[in-house]
Amino acid sequence: MYSELYEKSGSDTIRELGQRYSDYRKRMGYTQKEVAERSGLSIFTISSFENGSSTGITMASFVKLLRSIDSLEEVEKLLPELPLSPRKLFKEQRKR
Repeated sequence: MYSELYEKSGSDTIRELGQRYSDYRKRMGYTQKEVAERSGLSIFTISSFENGSSTGITMASFVKLLRSIDSLEEVEKLLPELPLSPRKLFKEQRKR
């Protein structure tokens, strides 16, 4: 799975995210117009992202799109918080 992901270009990955976003939006019952109203983005921006014609979406816009379909918590999966390093964990245990 990871090797396939790394073989794709950034544009291809963003196109797939746009299609997946479209699927989520539809499954949750939101129209592009409703998402535009909730996110403050234009219908053109949303449509372009979903159909893959615009692969230059900003992270700020992507966060707005996630928020508009009540899925903002998914952004945590992009870069999850790192656990303590073994060295730091050892030092903290010695303090106790």
